Amino acid sequence: MSSQNNHPGKFVGAAGVPTGFVKRSNSTTANPAVSHAEKDLVGRGIKQWRAERPDIDSSGKAVVGRILRLEEVVLRTFNAVLQPLGIKYQAYAVLATLRVAGRPYRLSPSRLQSTLLFTSGGLSNLLRRLENDELIRRSIDPIDRRGVSVQLTAKGLRLADEAMPAHAAAERQLLRMFDAKQCAMLADLLSMMMVANAPELGAIPDISED
Repeated sequence: MSSQNNHPGKFVGAAGVPTGFVKRSNSTTANPAVSHAEKDLVGRGIKQWRAERPDIDSSGKAVVGRILRLEEVVLRTFNAVLQPLGIKYQAYAVLATLRVAGRPYRLSPSRLQSTLLFTSGGLSNLLRRLENDELIRRSIDPIDRRGVSVQLTAKGLRLADEAMPAHAAAERQLLRMFDAKQCAMLADLLSMMMVANAPELGAIPDISED
């Protein structure tokens, strides 16, 4: 992983909008004659469910199905923007999480795992790769001598600072169709859904029928 001869300015436009996104292969996306409903893969799937299994309340797919679809879109976008820097989103997430932890840019592996926005059963392997690339170092925790700490190296700090503006611009680009009020409303609704269901906050909710 190397950031040599790369800089966010090369793939983020003057307005802060990333220019290195993966091209969409679906021709209907670029065709203005195709309706919004025809472009919505999840919406088409819901119609099929209602036609073939009208006995099932599939209304949850209107939200959950689109969240699942958007996960792929979001990760693909992030990876495209980060690719010129030689990293993918999961590596970036570790570096950025350590960076925003503040000086000395160090966390325990368990604290790092609990802070990341993705679950990774392979966090140890990811940390090993980042350590091999000299982006982090693992050492005995100076406070708890029985534990291990993960800390950004100077190289990792430079890469995190270089990648963070491009990643933030990609997030804004993904929300470009909303105004500020709509973004705030969407954020509030997703926050409610996340807090009510996030497994780290409690047991999996009861999904039995009333």
